[in-house]
Amino acid sequence: MEAKTKTQICVPVCEATLTAMQQAAVRASEVGDLIELRFDCLTRNELNRATGALDTLLSTMDHPVIITLRPAEQGGGGSFELKYRRDFFDRPFTKDFVDIELDLATMLMAIRNVKVDWKRVICSHHDFQRVPADLTQIYERLAATPARILKIAVQAQDVIDCLPVFKLMERARIEGREIIAIAMGEAGIASRILGPSRGGFLTYGSLGEQTGTAPGQVPAAELRQLYRVDEIDSETGITGLIGCPVSHSISPHIQNAAFAATRVNAVFIPFEVHDLRAFVTRMANPLTRELNWNLRGLSVTAPHKSAVMDLLDSVHEVAREIGAVNTIVIDQDHLLGYNTDAAALIDALKERVGDLKGANCAVVGAGGAARAALWGLRSQGAATTLFARDLKKASLVADRFAAHLKPLRNSSFREFDVVVNATPLGTRGPLAEETPAIAEQLGGARLVYDLVYNPSETRFLREARAAGCETLGGLTMLVNQAVEQFRLWTGIDPSYEVMQHAATRALSNE
Repeated sequence: MEAKTKTQICVPVCEATLTAMQQAAVRASEVGDLIELRFDCLTRNELNRATGALDTLLSTMDHPVIITLRPAEQGGGGSFELKYRRDFFDRPFTKDFVDIELDLATMLMAIRNVKVDWKRVICSHHDFQRVPADLTQIYERLAATPARILKIAVQAQDVIDCLPVFKLMERARIEGREIIAIAMGEAGIASRILGPSRGGFLTYGSLGEQTGTAPGQVPAAELRQLYRVDEIDSETGITGLIGCPVSHSISPHIQNAAFAATRVNAVFIPFEVHDLRAFVTRMANPLTRELNWNLRGLSVTAPHKSAVMDLLDSVHEVAREIGAVNTIVIDQDHLLGYNTDAAALIDALKERVGDLKGANCAVVGAGGAARAALWGLRSQGAATTLFARDLKKASLVADRFAAHLKPLRNSSFREFDVVVNATPLGTRGPLAEETPAIAEQLGGARLVYDLVYNPSETRFLREARAAGCETLGGLTMLVNQAVEQFRLWTGIDPSYEVMQHAATRALSNE
């Protein structure tokens, strides 16, 4: 196999003034291989100033540069009419690359004495709303230009929207064309991480979390350090998290740290999945998937833990009893389901309270995590009560695990030894300030256990401490279950300390 060449990461710079652009370009050169100067982000006065000093500006750059002046309808920062863009680019650039949209490329092709050097041109098309139905035709129109490199960036709503993007990469590879193909948005992150290994000319990475110039842009430092894009090749094992949402998860930090420490050629990627059946059929199942990739395993989170069971070839006995799968192993042509949540949850709890036999335990929630908690507590001989808002839905779960059932509203947990939050309430994001119970309800309980791990300090835990309860966060459980997932995917025992350190560091950087 040929040696893997270093992935080219382009860092876009989008600033309102020329001075700020120059300063940001210096920072970008520290983490990227190319720098995209987004001239459309400049004010009109600053752009005129930059245009007059363009040769001087470019001569100071020690990295390859992509010059961009994008119109608003293609995601640009300003309103630049076609004639203005034509005059800007109709000059003999001697530095690296220029990014020209298809409409402008078509106009320039019609000019007899055009000064554009097409060997430096990236001909691009952007759609910030969707994956257009005529994507193939758009590719063919781009390919009909003399441009050296083709670029297509479309908005992904689901990870399956990456499929047409990957297919364009494959077509370009067969046809001997250089291409940049990106699925934007959180659902398109896989295209940014895997694109270069599938023939993409480069991938874009931001300077930081808040400086991206397109939805879903991953910081350049994370592409290189967390996802190790330079090491990804056609044989790399692909693993990842399927759920919705997944952007809050620190699982990529945990699993990728373990892959790096054990020197396993694999990567863990967040996959935002809305249409579960379509994902399993079109991307996961080896017999039906449309993507040629070395998919080895998946971690499953809300809301798919129960629904995924019907789409698997076999489900481990414990997972079947629980009624929820959080781990999928792909073994040749088979999808195998496991549950590592229950054992991880109980192990973390027993480290704190010891023997659970006879303990009076409350579980809040009725989803996959609640099922794992009820099964695990029951296996230890604890008495369980399920609290939920929707009693009709929860009654099926309570009956399955022989738990008492009570309404969550106006409930009291005074009589319980352990209270477990198995809902997503308190998770970083829109739910961050929500809690299933407040201090007045929790007073008298011995230990309050929140399975939410991000943030590590949830409102539920703050309410519990205000009530005088002992508290336990979800990080230990998260790492415990991740360790077992890694074993199932690789057959290797990872270092718990490496994974815990990665998790703690990721949370401290949130």
